[in-house]
Amino acid sequence: MNHIGRAAEPGKRMLRREILTVRSRLTADDVQEAANALAGRALELPELAHARTVAAYVSVGTEPGTVALLDALRARGVRVLLPVLLPDNDLDWSAYAGEGSLARVRHGGKMALFEPVGDRLGPDAVAEADVVLLPGLAVDTRGLRLGRGGGSYDRVLARLERAGARPALLVLLYDSEVVARVPEEAHDRPVHAVVTPSGVRRFGGGEDGSGGA
Repeated sequence: MNHIGRAAEPGKRMLRREILTVRSRLTADDVQEAANALAGRALELPELAHARTVAAYVSVGTEPGTVALLDALRARGVRVLLPVLLPDNDLDWSAYAGEGSLARVRHGGKMALFEPVGDRLGPDAVAEADVVLLPGLAVDTRGLRLGRGGGSYDRVLARLERAGARPALLVLLYDSEVVARVPEEAHDRPVHAVVTPSGVRRFGGGEDGSGGA
């Protein structure tokens, strides 16, 4: 296992740099146009249509935008949980109550995040979610996700597994970020679907939409 992790990490770092470089060239209009398309695609998913609780996150910078989707889910009466980064990189959770309920928080030398200011529900609250939207930089044709490398969502996935929770795992990405292969580590778990502006691709259960590959 450790050998697999050591072999995969340099490849992951290189792929992260490549994707972040491409994202850095996007304009505000590019990001907004993609965010609107992503929200439209995601809202058509049966997983989100039937969800009562969705664990998500607030996009920052040139990440694929999530706020339009968060607001649409909340308007549907869905309970949306958002993460609060803890000092050890684990995640607490709090309910989303609209953009006015978010605060810009800088964690040390890391990028500033938008986090909810409401009551903390505890790290285990994520197990109540019917759907978990995972941030990512890429996903491959097996459904393996490339994260930013902080390990926060590896902990989330491990917590869900320990709790016996089986939410739908979804990733929102730009079309070019669906790649042939992501370097794999022993603990990596595939997601169920990736949503891109051009469509939805499912893993392990067929495909829906025009695909983002």
